[in-house]
Formats: sequence, structure tokens, C-alpha cells
Amino acid sequence: MAHGDITHTEIPVTDFAAASTFYGGLFGWDVQEAPGFEGYPMWRAPNGISGGGLVRRTEDFSSPRGYVEVDSIEEALVRVVELGGRVGHPRQPIDDASAWATIIDPDGNEIGLYEVSGPAA
Repeated sequence: MAHGDITHTEIPVTDFAAASTFYGGLFGWDVQEAPGFEGYPMWRAPNGISGGGLVRRTEDFSSPRGYVEVDSIEEALVRVVELGGRVGHPRQPIDDASAWATIIDPDGNEIGLYEVSGPAA
């Protein structure tokens, strides 16, 4: 993946098993929990490139969220504010090699940011 690529999509659901069956049957996604990410079933599309995860639906997280890869989350967050957006969730580490954050664009859309700072997790 490269800067600007959509790298991950999270889909809020109420039932992980039912959602896994639905998306697996519809798109051929193999939805599995990975070691260290229990309670966060992830999928990889048949193209082997795009993927995402299923997240617990909450009042604050009720629409799918795409994540765009950036070279530096911190630099992107500064630019977001300069361009009239705002920070949703500040930079949070995923593991030693990656991190995420969210932004709110001027129209109120929440978009995720993803950064890889070392070997891909």
C-alpha cells in the first residue's frame, strides 16, 4: 500500500458471527480473529490487498469507516486542521509498526488514517 491508498474498512455490526457469515457468503471474505486482536474479526478481500474488520456497533460508531494510508499521521492531522477539518481521534498505536487516527472533514464525515512506520504488522 502507498500514501493515499484506502487500506482498511471497518464495518459496525451487532453480531460478529452473523456478519461474518453474511459478508463471507456475499463477497467471499474469510473473516477471522487474529492473535492479539481478539474481539476484532478481520477480513481480507479475494484480491489479497484490501481488507478490514468488524467492530461492535455503538451510538458513536454506526457507519462504515474507511482508512487511508498516510506517511505521517501527525503531519496529516496538522494539514486537516489547516484545511478546515478537525481531529476525531488522535494518533493511537496499533502495534510497534503501525498507528491509526480519525479526522472529521468539513462536511462532518469521519475518515480513518493509517500509518506504517516499520515492517507491516
